[in-house]
Amino acid sequence: MASRNTYDEAQVIEQLRDPAAARTAFGKVIEHYSSTLYWHIRRMVFNHDDANDVLQNTFIKAWTSIDHFRGDARLSTWLYKIAINESITFINKQKAQNNISIDDDDSFLVNQLESDEFFDGDAAQLKLQRAIATLPEKQRVVFNLRYYDEMKYEDMSEVLGTSVGALKASYHHALKKIEAFLQEND
Repeated sequence: MASRNTYDEAQVIEQLRDPAAARTAFGKVIEHYSSTLYWHIRRMVFNHDDANDVLQNTFIKAWTSIDHFRGDARLSTWLYKIAINESITFINKQKAQNNISIDDDDSFLVNQLESDEFFDGDAAQLKLQRAIATLPEKQRVVFNLRYYDEMKYEDMSEVLGTSVGALKASYHHALKKIEAFLQEND
């Protein structure tokens, strides 16, 4: 008998295409990807409750769009795309609600992090998060995917639809900006 925690993506995708098994299969998807996607989203929106809301929206969008999943890419790639787009939409809504220009950095999110009862980082972690928040949106996404999620550039290329060379350049620029921020604020 197979372990309950065994996840076979090909089998799950096949089940997702079967209307009788789709709901159960999607439950497996949620169970398998919830933690990974939560932490990716959390690093973008910073707040625990907001990350949970965006995660829920991600899975709702995935469920309602599952018929459009062609299987050209891995399911994780498709889910990351949705999570990134939902996170960006959330951040832009927050900016609009707080009358912050779309062009301004997202340091207002770090203020939410400081007041988040679920944040257990130290001063160094908070300083790093402040530095990351100053990055342009695309560099922040690339930095998070590479640094925290340890995603390969080839996989990032699929998720973001950008060349590997451009992603390497974005990551390099992000690192330089973070280093400069940390040196200036030391």
